[in-house]
Amino acid sequence: MTAPAAMIELTYRDAIREAIRDVLRRDKNVFLMGEDVGRYGGCYAVTKGLLAEFGPERIRDTPLSESGFTGAGIGAAMAGMRPIVELMTVNFSLLALDQILNTAATVRHMSGNQFGVPLVIRMATGAGRQLAAQHSHSLEGWYAHIPGIKVLAPATVEDARGMLWTALQDPDPVLIFENVMLYNMTGRLAADAGAVDIDKAVVRRTGRDISLITYGGSLWKTLEAAAALAAEDVDAEVIDLRSLRPIDDATIMTSVRKTRRAVIVDEGWRSGSLSAEICTRIIEQAFWELDVPIGRVCSEEVPIPYPRHLEIAAIPQVPKIVAAAKIALGRA
Repeated sequence: MTAPAAMIELTYRDAIREAIRDVLRRDKNVFLMGEDVGRYGGCYAVTKGLLAEFGPERIRDTPLSESGFTGAGIGAAMAGMRPIVELMTVNFSLLALDQILNTAATVRHMSGNQFGVPLVIRMATGAGRQLAAQHSHSLEGWYAHIPGIKVLAPATVEDARGMLWTALQDPDPVLIFENVMLYNMTGRLAADAGAVDIDKAVVRRTGRDISLITYGGSLWKTLEAAAALAAEDVDAEVIDLRSLRPIDDATIMTSVRKTRRAVIVDEGWRSGSLSAEICTRIIEQAFWELDVPIGRVCSEEVPIPYPRHLEIAAIPQVPKIVAAAKIALGRA
């Protein structure tokens, strides 16, 4: 009988660093590039120590030009390398949007399947650290709109550790969104943990009364809301989407058909949001199984404020999730 693997405790930040270290050791074609990823160790200290270990050829500090170094990463990927491009925040990724949308996502289709772009782009997303409007938005739903790429939102240390290797095996671009509020989160992970699936949702908490559907940094708030609802005899099921493109419709519909109620928690803005897409899919595929309209908890329709109390008020919080669930349950 095989002994269970030893468990280690580490932060979400450390899990990503170990994932990067692992892929650099496994594949000589992998390298990391981005602003301050080398000597400074990364804006969020994710890449601290990697320059000393792997050298400047594989840990490359770049100029402050998101379009430039993302384009360089695309070219390197087309030439046979496996680049990891780090964009400091999702807001700054807009400077590279032309490269991502018009080049990385389209090359395979425009070349008649002759070329691919096996590129991974990592970026921080979300609010909660008083970084103000130019560093705090959740724009991953915008990227989930684009065919030709995959969009991931790891919410656990296991996914933070395991998604990167799987993403690097993909023949097409993969974007990984890391919520800034998760970097200090601690979790337990098997010492021999490996790659994980990148296109399936996971039921993080089973329940019978209502489906709470979310991803990324909102997962832990949603689980906390489910625990609060349990104290009031409400059995909530919590789905972690994990992949935002493709979306795992099957897991969502199985849950909604069981509970007959759904609330979607999305840190993006409500208008034109990922939550709106999921609502539509549920209506298209499971409308007759619903007992009540679908609820949504999203960020307020404002640039994310700097003052702490306004920042908290602008993004989904546990009381808002609980309140939305109670409305769906007829307990408001």
